[in-house]
This record gives sequence, C-alpha cells and structure tokens, in this order.
Amino acid sequence: MSEKSQTDDFSVREFRIEDYDRVMELWADGGLPLKPAGRDSRENISRQIMMPNVLFLVAEEPEGGRVIGTVMATHDGRKGWINRLAVDAALRKRGIGARLVSEAERRLEALGMDILACLIEDDNAVSMAVFERLGYKKHPEIIYFAKRKYPGV
Repeated sequence: MSEKSQTDDFSVREFRIEDYDRVMELWADGGLPLKPAGRDSRENISRQIMMPNVLFLVAEEPEGGRVIGTVMATHDGRKGWINRLAVDAALRKRGIGARLVSEAERRLEALGMDILACLIEDDNAVSMAVFERLGYKKHPEIIYFAKRKYPGV
C-alpha cells in the first residue's frame, strides 16, 4: 500500500527505512520514550513495517523531502491504535499532527476498525491535549498493564 497524500505545505507517505534516523530524532525531540536496543531498533522497525497490521506514516516537506512528522498505527483486528505521533518542534500547530492522525484513522477505518485508541504517558500533557482536540476521550477507569521480556524492549 504505497499511497501518498499531498497538500501545499507537506505530503504524507509511508515510512521507509531510510527515514529511520530522522524519525528517531523526532521521537527524541518530542519526548517519546525510546527503546533503541529493543522495539525501536532499526532491525525491529524494519520487521514491524512488513507486518500487515502496521501503518507507519511520515509527513515530509515538498522541497527536499525532509521528514517533519511521524505517526505509527496498528490494529489487533478489533481496535486501531495510534502511536508515536511526533512533529518537528519548529513546525507544530500547523496541522501536521492532525493530518497524520487523520490519515492513520482513515486507513484503519478502511481496514474495518470502528474503535480507535491511543496510549499516552501520564506526563505527556501536550499529546493529551492534541488527542482531546481530535475527539478522543480519556478513559481514567482503564489501567494499562504490560509484561516485558526485558527492560529495554
């Protein structure tokens, strides 16, 4: 699925492994927790993008193709998950994040996902505000549990 979506200011396309270093910069600059020896390693990202339930999108500038935003979306067959939304700090509040989320939602809905959700760290007020503006509702009655094979995963 190599769809590309464009506006005057930027286009949205699927992630390519050549984008890896820039995407890691965006995630780090955005304060997203990184696991470079685990789930966020180049090797693991290469494997993840080949999975049929993973949608990994980037926004890029039309001139030069510099990656300026990223979002990863997955689904479990019942629910779509929006993850790893990050936008270049100098370009925030221009609709890039909203456009990336909208494109991820569109693609997840096309796959039959009627419920869309995201997980946000409890100290990430910026992301909470963004998703609330995009129509997502906080569910304080849900507590997230995880079982990890090792701490860096």
